[in-house]
Order: sequence, then structure tokens, then C-alpha cells
Amino acid sequence: MAASDYDTRTGQGGETHQQAGGDVPPLTTQVGAPVSDDQNSLRAGRRGPTLIEDQAFREKIFHFDHERIPERVVHARGYGAHGFFETYDSLSDITAADIFQRAGERTEVFVRFSTVAGNKGSVDLARDVRGFAVKFYTKEGNWDLVGNNIPVFFIQDAIKFPDLVHAAKQEPDRAFPQAQTAHDNFWDFISLMPESMHMVMWIMSDRAIPRSFRFMEGFGVHSFRFVNAEGEARFVKFHWKPKAGLQSVIWDEALRINGADPDFHRRDLWDAIQAGDHPEWELGVQVFDQDFADSFDFDILDATKIIPEEILPVRPIGRMVLNRMPDNFFAETEQVAFQTGNIVPGIDFSEDPLLQGRNFSYLDTQLKRLGGPNFNHIPINAPRCPFHHFQQDGHMAMHNPRGRANYEPNSWGGAQGGPREVAQGGIRAVPVAYDGRKARVRSETFADHYSQARQFYVSQTAVERKHMADALTFELSKVRTRPIRLRMLSHLLNIHDDLARAVAQGLGIKDLPAPAEPAVPPRTDLPESPALSILKNGPDSFAGRKIGVLLTEGSDAAEVKAIVDAAKAEGAVVQFIGPLAGSVTLSDGTDLDLDEMVEGAPSAIFDAVAILPSAEGAAMLAAMPAARDFAATTWAHYKFAAFNDAARTLFARAGLPDGLDGGFLPASDPGAFVAACRRLRFWDRQMAA
Repeated sequence: MAASDYDTRTGQGGETHQQAGGDVPPLTTQVGAPVSDDQNSLRAGRRGPTLIEDQAFREKIFHFDHERIPERVVHARGYGAHGFFETYDSLSDITAADIFQRAGERTEVFVRFSTVAGNKGSVDLARDVRGFAVKFYTKEGNWDLVGNNIPVFFIQDAIKFPDLVHAAKQEPDRAFPQAQTAHDNFWDFISLMPESMHMVMWIMSDRAIPRSFRFMEGFGVHSFRFVNAEGEARFVKFHWKPKAGLQSVIWDEALRINGADPDFHRRDLWDAIQAGDHPEWELGVQVFDQDFADSFDFDILDATKIIPEEILPVRPIGRMVLNRMPDNFFAETEQVAFQTGNIVPGIDFSEDPLLQGRNFSYLDTQLKRLGGPNFNHIPINAPRCPFHHFQQDGHMAMHNPRGRANYEPNSWGGAQGGPREVAQGGIRAVPVAYDGRKARVRSETFADHYSQARQFYVSQTAVERKHMADALTFELSKVRTRPIRLRMLSHLLNIHDDLARAVAQGLGIKDLPAPAEPAVPPRTDLPESPALSILKNGPDSFAGRKIGVLLTEGSDAAEVKAIVDAAKAEGAVVQFIGPLAGSVTLSDGTDLDLDEMVEGAPSAIFDAVAILPSAEGAAMLAAMPAARDFAATTWAHYKFAAFNDAARTLFARAGLPDGLDGGFLPASDPGAFVAACRRLRFWDRQMAA
């Protein structure tokens, strides 16, 4: 069947994308039973929970979970750290979760950041979603908040997750490209799944290439429930906001960083924690009741939608600080097992079909990856509170029931009888009533796929919109099948004409296709949401950032000291770079040890630079391709630079314009330079081009 024969409206109401016929074989289960609907899980009513009896979904997700041994199928490349979470105020009025009962209480946490599509050996700065998973070791058990750095996801139903990941990963006949979505399979799938369009806007933005784990947000993605001691339930969405502000890189920087240091994000987190510059985030919540959910423009169970912060502000409820690296990467970061199903009393699930599928899948995954049912005996996964149950034996069992009884109920008393159910407290499901026929369906309230995608796009600055258009152009330029390109353009026309036309121009497509037929007409009246922009939510200081200072023999000692003092006063880190490894002798005779040589330290790995050669040293740098590239890419990446007069010799050879601009500042005023660096980039140069 040709690609054009697919129904691009997402199979609403149980429709499928294609019907078997002619030479097309029917889709079946592993034992040959024909599959009537591969788009929707079986659930109790259109907005009800997924049913465990759905064997087609069970077989599909089961096989997907066990495709890799022992590497994670997704989120394979990750890095973790220990820390603590500190509660601001008691939330006992809205949740019985013990972690939120006492102001000022600290709870141990372990956090794992990750990319999604790449294998363990891939690079850190791939254009990708970043996992942001937090394990809270609470007094009433482990709570895993398994989120991402993007608040929405590609799909609405977990039954499509294997297809999404298969399409995003290496094409199976050639095993490349690695950790990239710039290929036909990914965009073929995405262009046939309009529900993905909101997520496409996020991954084509600079959110998908963060500068550091320390400078990115985290989201719980789904709607969960808070439940208080009286059994009253409210919906809740979780947000992590970095205290250091948001920051990303541009695409050319990502490419250069991956070449110079494929472990860039790992090294950054390690260096920051080792230096005592402990990363910190605030945990915030959007809490709302059923009336709000019913009145909101979109379905709060749809993981491809957000609730804009301007409509429902995020309430800060605590802070998380990462202050210790693992003692052993494999024992902790590699063996940690996160599960969305790990909740504690006071927190409950919603009927979000993607969350329902994740709850099933994560537990299943650990069995194969960690060798058996006792993976929670591994120290990094074990709770810090007392635990008692009758589960026994199995591969690598470290704990077994004590006493006579290993079953319940039993009539043995005391320690011989073992643990018992609790009369009060404990995990209790919210008694939600469901009304609907058992069927493979999707709620019509999930049908709007373009309106929030448009809202995200119009909420960006002009710089960010350009980056999104450039990213889409690059990705689709790697797609060799023209109908896929045209199909994506038909979706972009439903998001914003300017975006579609910019991408079409970049691809050399003169005749635009007709807009894709939407299941629900897109809305153009959603207001801008400033919270969705990185540049509107950047830092208010340059603290925690890194300045690369390029020196030579004879560099002016006073200039160097002034830059270093100004940087340290701001809380920034300074690294010294020279033409060669080792050290340089400054003008006052001081020998200064270098951190890097210029051939191994491109300007892309720094947040700003200072170029302070001596006159003789500048001539030497001008003859070095790596030094010329250092200066040229500082300019091309819109970074702030401090420079002395001698550096102009290098700039001329690097092809920089004679007049320079406001992004290059004289080293004679280091305070003004560091103050300018708080803006992170001199975007005026890009917009003037």
C-alpha cells in the first residue's frame, strides 16, 4: 500500500491506518491471530484505564521490552548522581504522601539523566529527548518520578511505543544512523502520526540539545493524582525547574562538542559536583480538580498536551540538590531500575493511556535487563525504609521471609506469622467510576494534534523559531523519500505558514502540498506562553558557566588576573588554553599551568571566551588552523568574547569583520564583559545576518 493511502488522522474512533488487502499480508500476533486495531490499547471506555487482558498489547510490549540484553532498549546512555530533596511546606491538605508532610525534611534521592534513542556508546549531545528520572527513598517506600526534559510525548497510547522507538533507532537493515532521527524511517512514522506534531516542535527546538543537565527542566509528563488522608483526590502535574536557568547549544556547536568531547554532559555534571557547585532544581506542581479538568480546552489525560503555566501556575513545593557522584557507575547508574509504577501512599495514577502502558512495561523490562525478579535487592534500588513481604527465592535473592509462614493469610501469631495488611494508610486506589464499553478506542477529546504545536511555536523568540526551522530543514534534508518530506510539510502548514514555508524554502520545494486533513480544525487563538521559551527563561547570572581563556607566551598578567577575578566574582569557572599543552609564562614571569591545548579545546565547549595573546603569540596563533577556528566559531556561535588589541591579528586571519560588534568586548573592562555574558549569546548578530 502506498504511503498516500494511509489515514493521517490517527485512527480516531478505532479506525486503523491501513487495511490489509491485495498483496499486503494481515498484521497478526506471534501465534497468527489477526490484529484488528494496532493503534489503541483495550480500555474500559474511551477515557478509562487500560485492561490487563489486552493480550495483543501485552505480547507487543513484552517482546519490545526484551529486545536488548543487557542494555536498556531506550535511555541506554545515562549518567546519575545522588542528592537530597527538601520539602518547603507541609502539603498534608492535598496529599498524604509522607515526603510532603513536614517542612524542611530531607529525603535521599538518586537521579539519572539520559538520552533516549542512542546506544550506550553514543554521544551526549545528540538531538534527542533527555530522560529526567528521580528515585525518592521515602519513609513509606520508593517513589520514582520517571520523566523527561520535555513535558509532552510523541504518542497518546503505549501500544505505539515499540513502533516509535523502532522508527527512531537505527534502520534495521543497515544499523545506522546512530542516535539520530534524521532518516527516512523516523520521519515516515512521524508524518503518519499527527498526534506527534506537538512533540516534533519540542525536539526540533533547542530543548533537544541542552547545554548541560544542570540547565534543563524536567517534567513528569503525565497527569497523576494527589490523595489526602481523607481520600480526597486532585490531579497533579510535576515540574523540575533548574535554579541556574535554562540554556542550550546551537546545532553546529553540538556537532563540534560531540567530536571534541562525546562525554560532555557527563564531564560537566562530574566536574560541577566535584567542585562543590551542586546542581539544584525546584520541584513544582500544577494541582487541579475535576472541574478544571472538565473545563480545560484539552484532555488532561492526553500526554501530547500541556497545561500552560499562565493558565495554571506552577507552585514550588521543594528543592533537589545533587551533591555526590556514584561510587561505581555500573553498580548504581547502570543497575538503577526506575518504574512509573513505584508510587507511595498519597500519590495515585490517572487513566492516561500512555502512563497505564508504562506502568505495565517498566516492571516487565527489569526482569530481563537485571536478570530476575529480585532487582530491588540491588542496593541502588532497595528502599531505605523497613520492608516486609512474603516474596521469596528467585535469581539472586538476597532476602527471604523469616519465620514459619511464607503465605498470607495465616494463623501463626507474632514474628512467626509475618507482616500483615495495614488498617489505615497504605496505597489505596482512588475509587473512580468508569462507564463505557470494552473496546479498542481513543477518546475524541484526544483528537486535536496541531493547536498546542502552534502555541509552542508562536511562544518562541524569533531566534528560537529560526532554529526550529533550521532543524526541520536539516532533518528532512536527510530524508531521501520525497513523499515523506511533502507529508511533513502538509502537517507544518497546520501549525504555522511561516514555519512550513521556511522549511520548504530550505528544502528547495517550490510547490507546497495541501495542508493535512485534521481530525479537529486547529485553533489559532491560543495565547503565547512565555514559559515555553528557553531564551525567555535564561539565567540571571553567569554562575556555573565556563570561560575559556586563550593565552600565549608573554600574555599580559594583569589582563589575565582581571578576567579571572571578574569571572570568580560571578561564580563562573575559568579554564586556560594555550597553543601547546603544559604551561605559559606570563608577562610578569609567572608560569601558568594550562588546562587544554587549543587543538583539543574548541570554543564550542565554553560558554564564553577571552582571547588574550601577546603580540608575538597572536602571530603564532594566526598561523594555527585550530586557533583560527577557535576565533571563527566564537563569532559563528554568537558567544561573548573579551579580547585585547593583539588578538586582532588572529581575528583578521580568521576572517572576522574589522568592526566586530557588541558581542566582542575589550578585555580592559572585565566587569562589562562578565555582565554581558549573563545573556549567554549575542543573538543580535544572528538576526542581523
